Amino acid sequence: MAERQPHSEDSWNEGTDYDQFMGRWSRLVAARFVADLAIPAHKRWLDVGCGTGALLGAILEAAEPSFLAGVDPSTDFVTAASESTDMRADVRTAFGEDLPFGDDEFDVVVSGIALNFMPDPVAALQEWRRVAAPGATISVYLWDYRGAMEFLRSFWDIASDLDPFAESLDEGVRFPLCQPEPLASAFVSAGMAHPTIGSIEVPTVFADFNDYWLPFTHGQGPAPGYVTDLPPDARERLRSALRDSLETDQEGRIHMQARAWTASATS
Repeated sequence: MAERQPHSEDSWNEGTDYDQFMGRWSRLVAARFVADLAIPAHKRWLDVGCGTGALLGAILEAAEPSFLAGVDPSTDFVTAASESTDMRADVRTAFGEDLPFGDDEFDVVVSGIALNFMPDPVAALQEWRRVAAPGATISVYLWDYRGAMEFLRSFWDIASDLDPFAESLDEGVRFPLCQPEPLASAFVSAGMAHPTIGSIEVPTVFADFNDYWLPFTHGQGPAPGYVTDLPPDARERLRSALRDSLETDQEGRIHMQARAWTASATS
């Protein structure tokens, strides 16, 4: 049998499936994130790695921007983000390390659960500083994949018990940036001294086991990509093991928590 190799690229090309898997939880964090930033109204905002528009929507809802732009490398996500914001945001296809904007254009540069997927996070942060005006706020949030991102942590722990190969795809292993110390270090390396590190915790409540499991079967991201690559018998073993391991309340709901680490600095 040929040796299996981790995916060189994770799949991010279907907005509806992504929203069912991660987007619905990112929206909860995004609202808290924007509120905690407490940016005055009528500022120029940029969302890097905007995905399907969770953070863009939170900015439009609460921050009263004078201008809002978003970029993402996935053309499908850009389409979904444009539709979700009713075209009120200037959303473009672009990589976070090579932004289609001039110097000093934005008062606030933000990014949600995207920096860890960029090949060179420090270079990305330096590019964000380039487009940020002097004294602008640069801020990100990233899931705590190694710890209190409970629904994913449960998945990878069970998957790795059944198949040691799964550990190579675990975001907690792949993305050491998603912890306070490495995240702060990346900001400092990009020229932003003394970043402020914080956290946001939100509930992730699943209506039943199917609500938990089905998004893992749609191929959007590392864990769903792993599931869709499994042969049917291995997929069923994983599904059964997860079902047996997760606690439910009297209505069959699964109650978990998700934590995101945040970092903020001035340009």
